[in-house]
Amino acid sequence: MNKAIPKVDLKGFYIEDVEPDDSFTGAVPIYAQPEPEEAPELPEDEEEIEDEPDTPEEPEQPREIIGYLVGIPLPTGLYHPRFDLLVWNAYQDAVLEAQSDYADELHDWREQWAEGEEQGPEPVYTPPAQPDNLWIEGLTPEEIAELTKPSEATELDRIGAELVLRELETLDLRNQNEALGGQIVGLELRLLTLEGGAANV
Repeated sequence: MNKAIPKVDLKGFYIEDVEPDDSFTGAVPIYAQPEPEEAPELPEDEEEIEDEPDTPEEPEQPREIIGYLVGIPLPTGLYHPRFDLLVWNAYQDAVLEAQSDYADELHDWREQWAEGEEQGPEPVYTPPAQPDNLWIEGLTPEEIAELTKPSEATELDRIGAELVLRELETLDLRNQNEALGGQIVGLELRLLTLEGGAANV
């Protein structure tokens, strides 16, 4: 099962996780889907149409990049993650430069062998280290402070809460009064019963 990888926009801001076709590392562009070309209209009559002179084909337009798939794990703890495309592109340039330097060194080493010169050890390709800070925070410290500050209750919220509390207290008193009223009625009935019994004696 393929692991979900982050999808980012043109500025590197995280959009969502997607399931890739194949597992990979690095960052690859996502291209906009080309609009389908309209089919040419067929002639209405059956008359033979003269061949039109060949027209030069229009150069293929570069495909529009609409985002990137990033095969580098997204770290936790970022409020609005952003993949640093500038750092990534600089790293890719460094990789290409290191590969070119290695190819030149290997070519020179083989030339020495072909010319019978004394050779040193065969060159070894050493890729540059991948930067650790490719995922960065996309929000400013001020935006994070605004996002994380505790919500302050307004005066209207405070008055509303007090009104609800008073209503609950009133309801509680009403329930107590009803309970006391029931007890008083019960005592009065018992008293009447006792008085009626005493009168019959």
